Amino acid sequence: MSRVRADEEEYWHSSKFRAFTFDDEDDELSQLKESKRAVNSLRDIVDDDDDDLERVSWSGEPVGSISWSIKETASGSTSSLDGRDSSLQKGSSSYAALPKQASSYSLSSLFKGRNKLPSFQSLSDALTDTGVKNYAPELRRPKAEYKDYSSDWSPKDTVRRMQRGKVCSLERFRSLQDKLVLLDEAVAGHDGNVITAVLIFLKRTLRREILFRELEVRQVALCHLIHFLREMGEQKFLLDLLRFLDRTEEVALSQYREHLNIQDVEKRREFLKGCIGLPFSAEDTSHIQDHYTLLERQIIIEANDRHLEMAGQSELFRKYPRKASILNMPLVTTLFYSCFYHYTEAEGMFSSPTNLKKTFKIPDKQYVLTALAARAKLRAWGDVDALLTTKNWLGYTKKKAPIGFHRVVEILQRNNAPVQVLQEYVRLVEDVETRLNLATKYKCHDVVIETYRDLKDRIQLTAYKCKVERGSAEEEKINSILNN
Repeated sequence: MSRVRADEEEYWHSSKFRAFTFDDEDDELSQLKESKRAVNSLRDIVDDDDDDLERVSWSGEPVGSISWSIKETASGSTSSLDGRDSSLQKGSSSYAALPKQASSYSLSSLFKGRNKLPSFQSLSDALTDTGVKNYAPELRRPKAEYKDYSSDWSPKDTVRRMQRGKVCSLERFRSLQDKLVLLDEAVAGHDGNVITAVLIFLKRTLRREILFRELEVRQVALCHLIHFLREMGEQKFLLDLLRFLDRTEEVALSQYREHLNIQDVEKRREFLKGCIGLPFSAEDTSHIQDHYTLLERQIIIEANDRHLEMAGQSELFRKYPRKASILNMPLVTTLFYSCFYHYTEAEGMFSSPTNLKKTFKIPDKQYVLTALAARAKLRAWGDVDALLTTKNWLGYTKKKAPIGFHRVVEILQRNNAPVQVLQEYVRLVEDVETRLNLATKYKCHDVVIETYRDLKDRIQLTAYKCKVERGSAEEEKINSILNN
């Protein structure tokens, strides 16, 4: 116990701080010297090399730095070993006198914590410094990828790789024979994209005469090229190809298609006039003539109607303003326009519907269908009745519809015709079932009742009685028929 108590007494009376003496400076200096010796001994353990002299290269970079390593690697392939030895021998006198660059870092300084710059900079700061360039070695591609650009592929292998979407250079096929074999292999592969790619290559590398001659005996490739030229709009090349093949009608049709690119109406009319003399077939020549005549009529009608509309002289134009120009419209649209705005004009007028029908030989079915739609839109039911009424040689009148009365009913109902008008034409439908369906659908009660009466179908007539209003004229009519 006395021993333990003595230790405690010594602990509480002891102190780490000493009183001031004039010898403290010497003690601190001695401690600093001892620390320096310890660091120097540790440096000797870590690095056996002599650090007193720092090795430098002839570029001024410290040996072992990052920039020195990169430059040495880059210059190693171009400079020879003898050149290096000779340069070292010549520059040995200035070995230690070369200047050091302030922005370079040696590996030894990075790992040992020493920096050559006056201000301290850490390794992370050195790596993130924007002034220091980051060099990364370029990774070489695998050898398998270089096969895509190899010149050893046969035409068959090339086509297969193109079908799989691989990049293949066709420039290695220089002879005509190799190019034709490549084309035949592409056709045999039945891949339109590959065939088109090969044709583009041949079109670029062969003269036209040679290409046309070889394609003449390869109809599949020829069709692909013609379609490609039409899609791309290469009209001159296409015309040369068709002329070489002696396809005169196709040449004429290709030239005729150029009118679609002409916006000016007068220029288009003159162009169509010139197309009439091209070597078309008899049927196509008739169509070209009709196209020219129609455009000529449209120009005249458009000029007159525009004047009437601007002057406000026509009540029809004021009530129903024109929504678009009639120029470059199809024949059916032009006929509908004439039936809508110029239905009552004499046959001698260019804008008369009957004149258009006679000039362009429009069939009766097409004329009646178009005129019926136009007059029904204007709710001109008298014109509709006159359109569908014909006279025989004895002078008797009769309703006749080339399009069928069931279609007449549908057109009239679409234009909100009254029930009285609908019933008149529903009665004219010959098929009984169709007539009943239309009459029931559009609520033509009189037609339904009369049809069941003619069929003497008492059951259906009794059932239909429940569908009409109580106390209405239709119910009284049904009761009268049932009582009789």
